[in-house]
Amino acid sequence: MTFKHPAALAALMLILGLGAFGQFTPQEIAERPAIERFLASAAIVSVQPIGEGVTRPIKVFLKEGTIEHQGVWKNVTGRPLGIPDEWRYEIAAYRIDKLLDLGMVPPTVERVLWRRKGSLQLWVKTARSLLDVAEKKIQIPPAFADQMIKTKYLVRAFDSLIANEDRTQQNVRYTEDWRTILIDHSRSFRSSKASSESLLFGRNGTQKGDDGRVFPIKALPRRFLERLKALTFENVLATTAGTLNEKEIRAVLARRDLLVKDAEASIAEVGESEFLYD
Repeated sequence: MTFKHPAALAALMLILGLGAFGQFTPQEIAERPAIERFLASAAIVSVQPIGEGVTRPIKVFLKEGTIEHQGVWKNVTGRPLGIPDEWRYEIAAYRIDKLLDLGMVPPTVERVLWRRKGSLQLWVKTARSLLDVAEKKIQIPPAFADQMIKTKYLVRAFDSLIANEDRTQQNVRYTEDWRTILIDHSRSFRSSKASSESLLFGRNGTQKGDDGRVFPIKALPRRFLERLKALTFENVLATTAGTLNEKEIRAVLARRDLLVKDAEASIAEVGESEFLYD
């Protein structure tokens, strides 16, 4: 089913209880296993430099039978610019996204190119980035205003959980119907003592604006908070096998505890009905 009008899709998402929680459509979510298999095995027809991004990602053109897709391949590792940067974190972010049922990170798998391992992520066609919205002063349609506000807080929670220090306006993408797609997570999953004892965003977040104020998390989906609480070392280990080590997993769980504490403090302050939504 194709929706010609963005408002129609927004209405369907509300009926399904998705709201700002689940940015890929139900059909796209159902297609993820097939997309993962395609990315892992389809023939690479051609490649080309993307021309942007400090990790020098490569655009890959894939084909299997009559099916064609494009992807982004990245094999950055180590500290190429003095900052920890790992292609395996791209895969870990996608798997954590699935574990939390977020539906915001495109399908991402491991793929060898030029005899080198890297991450291959589905190229999702989007209409604009957060940078476009800011620089071009694009007005968000009123029908999507509430959705966008809630999604902003959800992105902050996700980035806090995975310690993504490199969320730029360029890697927050919007579809034509204002669904949020998140890309570029190779600078995530910090495991230092400091990154395990604090969050990037929230009531005591380390990220601050020019005025010194933190970026709060003012609302979250009830299901998201429930899934956060359900994370264990065992299920995160099983989900992220081969992409995160034990120290990185324990850092995720430490930040999870801080996120839950932050949410519970907000609930105590403003009330559950004001902070949580279905």
